[in-house]
Amino acid sequence: MSSGAAGAPSSAHAAMPTVDLHTHSTASDGAASPNELAERAAAAGLVAIALTDHDTIDGVTAARAAGATFGLEVIAGIELSANDGDQEVHLLGLHLADVAPIAAMLDDLRGARRRRAESIVSVLQAAGVPVTLDAVLAEAGTGAVGRPHVARALIAGGWVRDQREAFDRYLGAGRPANVAKQRLSVVDAIQMVHSAGGVAVVAHPGRDGTRARLEALQSMGLDGVEIRHPSHSAEDVARLGALATHLQLLPSGGSDWHGATEGPRVLGALNVPAAWATLQAERARNYRPTGNGTWSSATASRS
Repeated sequence: MSSGAAGAPSSAHAAMPTVDLHTHSTASDGAASPNELAERAAAAGLVAIALTDHDTIDGVTAARAAGATFGLEVIAGIELSANDGDQEVHLLGLHLADVAPIAAMLDDLRGARRRRAESIVSVLQAAGVPVTLDAVLAEAGTGAVGRPHVARALIAGGWVRDQREAFDRYLGAGRPANVAKQRLSVVDAIQMVHSAGGVAVVAHPGRDGTRARLEALQSMGLDGVEIRHPSHSAEDVARLGALATHLQLLPSGGSDWHGATEGPRVLGALNVPAAWATLQAERARNYRPTGNGTWSSATASRS
């Protein structure tokens, strides 16, 4: 891959096979089921997506089965929240091969998510908002519960108009119901991804993705950086692309899709080259003892 591949999307990229390496389904806080996600991705003309739900890989098997009917490759992935000192870091694990070694840790993270939801509901109730945990869990369904599900319960109850108001009034940073989440250390999160045979990519670093910051994360085992993300400016994309090339970090990118039907968060909107996914898959083989780890639905059901 040439260094130019890490630049901003262009008409030339649009003619190449494209992928989306950051998507969410109802297995966590996305709006579409894994099956519907695969169908929409194929309709968008993508050749592959990575399903990167928060703290779970439960949707991967269904997404892969649906993808197979549309000629779409589904890459097993996950998004983990980690901390480095007082800084939060979102980490994508991509091209996972075997999650059995980390299944217990994923169970713990999902348990922590429920406890956090309970705390958020308690804070809201104390503030005079009578939302219930049952209402929040109903919004989550079988997915890993998170703040977007609390927001949806608030909307359904008529206490806020939309997600933005829910976060601005109650759930966002500095708001009364912004309960801290249990986090892994960055080192442990990267080790989790490697243990599952995948590559670790820092998600949407934006302006915080300085050379010093990326070098520090690279010293902890980081494999790549998400260059293209809807929150990144053109300057961010150019700078992160140049740094990825200079530091020999794998490039990545995706819409961070949760269900958008228009704008920069639509599936495939960022024209991420399929070659980036190929580079990642090649690196992932380094973390597999046999050199060719494979995904199994039996493993997925255990987590």
